Amino acid sequence: MCKEFEQVMKSKFEMSVMGELSYFLGLQVEQKEDGMFIHQIKYVYDILNRFKMNDCSTFNTPICENHNLGPDHESTEDVDPTQYRISG
Repeated sequence: MCKEFEQVMKSKFEMSVMGELSYFLGLQVEQKEDGMFIHQIKYVYDILNRFKMNDCSTFNTPICENHNLGPDHESTEDVDPTQYRISG
């Protein structure tokens, strides 16, 4: 599956494969046997450091920890993409 995706992407874009993905657009990617995990711990620390807020107080996240996000098999209606486009 990954090799197929790689071949399709290479046929459409100029790109090179540099090994396993670990960091992309501010997202840390961990690939394990039981799944792929995406988080932004490094990004958060970089932003805190940038604004000299390393010692700020923490606050719980609004989503349950370890919540499994999977495909939405129940929804059958299409979403209008124009609602989510950026203008300007």
